[in-house]
Amino acid sequence: MSIETRLQELGLTLPPIGKTIGTFVHAKRHGNLMFMSGKGPLYDGVRPRGKLGADMTQEEGYQHARHIGLLLIAAMKDTLGDLDRVDDIIKVFGLVNATADYVDHFKVVDGCSDLFIEVFGERGTHARTAAGANSLPNGIPCEIEAVVAVR
Repeated sequence: MSIETRLQELGLTLPPIGKTIGTFVHAKRHGNLMFMSGKGPLYDGVRPRGKLGADMTQEEGYQHARHIGLLLIAAMKDTLGDLDRVDDIIKVFGLVNATADYVDHFKVVDGCSDLFIEVFGERGTHARTAAGANSLPNGIPCEIEAVVAVR
């Protein structure tokens, strides 16, 4: 089954990725590896702000991370032209904007990881780091990047 068909089956629509907010690209290929720039949640041009452990729940953070996963997939499609060229998700790195005593960063980043596995199946499993940050650009609740093997 193609990845596009799988997305439709799951009722998922890829959001527009827009332009980067700095002097960098969404993705950079080197050989069969593609390094995805970090993404934050973006809904119709609006970036939510919030800090886990203060003014945002774990479930809200999870949903934002899941949406970031969709943005990363959209960037993969934009770069590759065809999502079936994604051979494997190698590594995911997630930063969570959190209070000093917040300890469930991994549960937030699970939103992206779970989505990758739903969409790509076994190819979506990956190594991962989930860490806390005192602040993130524009006050976003989380930022996630990925390394992807491509054909």
